[in-house]
Amino acid sequence: MGKIMRYECRRLLWNKFFFGLLLVLLFYGWQVLNSVTLLGVSHTAPFSPWSFGDYLSRMVPLLWLGALFFLTFFTSGKARRAAVLTDAAPMEPRRYALSRCAAALAGTVLLALAVLVEAAVFYGWYFQWYGWGQLVLPALVTLVPPLVFALGSGWLLGRLRPWLVYPWMLVPFALLALPLPEALGLWNGRFFSVYPLTLGTLDPNLVLPASVLTAQALLLAAGAVLLCVHPGRAQPLRRNHAA
Repeated sequence: MGKIMRYECRRLLWNKFFFGLLLVLLFYGWQVLNSVTLLGVSHTAPFSPWSFGDYLSRMVPLLWLGALFFLTFFTSGKARRAAVLTDAAPMEPRRYALSRCAAALAGTVLLALAVLVEAAVFYGWYFQWYGWGQLVLPALVTLVPPLVFALGSGWLLGRLRPWLVYPWMLVPFALLALPLPEALGLWNGRFFSVYPLTLGTLDPNLVLPASVLTAQALLLAAGAVLLCVHPGRAQPLRRNHAA
C-alpha cells in the first residue's frame, strides 16, 4: 500500500497542474496579505487571530478547488477504465481507494502548508513577529473542516458521476455571495471580519461562539465519514466491471 501511495503522490505532485495551482495560491495569498491583512481586519492588528483567520478564509475557496482537482485524477473516466486492471491485481480494491484518498489528502495538506508558510514569511518580514501559538486555533478551525469535507464529498460525488466534481468546485465561491447566518460565517469568510465588531472592544481576543464550533465540527465529521466509508461501497461496481 505504501508503494501505491508513493506512486500516486508522485503522479499528483510532480505535474504542471500542481505547480501552477501552487503559484496561483502564493500569488493571490501575497496580494491578500499586502492589501487586506497588512491593514488589519475590523480594527485588529495584522497579526491578530482575526486578521489571520480572515486571510485563511479568503484562501479556502482556492484550497477547496485544489483538493477537488486532485480527486479528478482518480474519479475521471480514464481512471475508471484503469480500475479494471487494478481489480485484477492481488491487492484488495479498498486499499487502492485508500491509497488514492491518502495521496489527495497529502497534496491538499501541502497546499495548506504553503499558505501558512507564506503568512509566516509575511509576518516575519514586515513585523518581525513570530507568535504563532495564538494562531493555531484559527488555522485549525478555518482550514481543516472544509478541506476534509471537500475531499470526502468530492470522493463520493466523483465515484457516482465524475462530472459532478466540477460544479462542486464552485460551492465556496457561491457561498461568498450568500447572507449566511453567524453559525455558518466561516463558510463565506465573513465571520472574522464581522464578529469582532460586535464585541465592543478594539482588537479583542479571539472568541468562537458555540454555534460556529458546532457547525465546523459537523462539517469535519461529515467529511471524515465520507472518506472512511465510501471506498468500501465501490467494490460491487468494481466486481461488475471485472465480470
